[in-house]
Amino acid sequence: MSGRGGAALPRLMLWSGLIFLYAPMVILVVYSFNESRLVTVWGGFSTRWYRALVEDQQMMNAAWRSLQIAFFSATAATLLGTLAGIVMARWGRFRGRTLFSGLITAPLVMPDVIIGLSLLLLFVSLSRWIGWPETRGMLTIWIAHVTFCSAYVAVVISSRLRDFDRSLEEAAMDLGADRLRTFLWVTLPLIAPALIAGWLLAFTLSLDDLVIASFVSGPASTTLPMQVFSSVRLGVTPKINALATLLIALVGIAVLLAGWVLHREQQRARVARSASGD
Repeated sequence: MSGRGGAALPRLMLWSGLIFLYAPMVILVVYSFNESRLVTVWGGFSTRWYRALVEDQQMMNAAWRSLQIAFFSATAATLLGTLAGIVMARWGRFRGRTLFSGLITAPLVMPDVIIGLSLLLLFVSLSRWIGWPETRGMLTIWIAHVTFCSAYVAVVISSRLRDFDRSLEEAAMDLGADRLRTFLWVTLPLIAPALIAGWLLAFTLSLDDLVIASFVSGPASTTLPMQVFSSVRLGVTPKINALATLLIALVGIAVLLAGWVLHREQQRARVARSASGD
């Protein structure tokens, strides 16, 4: 009896946590198809708010702008974060390592207000001294997002490389491959799941950012979180629910694709290990 009770408690905690996390999202999706203008009163099934969202050019422009910034920010952050992660995991001890690691991980614990304000002062000072940037816009938002997203990618990549089996690299170099080819053909494919995870994390952080973008954006570069925040200050409308539902669908598709790629890579790695064992 005690065994059944001990097994039921973790299961109950698991389902309670899942319901707590995902029940609000389910309610949001359901009420995005609400006919009523009031978000808490069900007035029947309708897709009118999706049509209203598509016709809202300002909201759609902000969404497209945020997707562009998030894509390029995640790509640049993955490149820089991978280099930083390699240095943290592979270069051993060198002069300035502690300072380097501290600077890389500082954005992880630093408040967004501090990061946004410091970047704003940086851009204003550069504009005064060298005339660049002339105005704040998508470029300054992109630089700001790459700055703090790279730290998250670096942590993910360095953690993966610390657990990496280096005998595979040594075997490749024993067979005549140089360091560059070993990295491109052995190391990079094996850490591909970490690269995908880092890219998705950076994409999500960039798409979700409100505070930092508010400091470094200009009047013609409003991002989607900024647009939504300014809209809900006057009250939440079902149109915001429709937008959130589309974002949930987008993120869900991206997660499913990433899971499919990771599953294929794991299967390929298992086949390679079994073949080498034979």
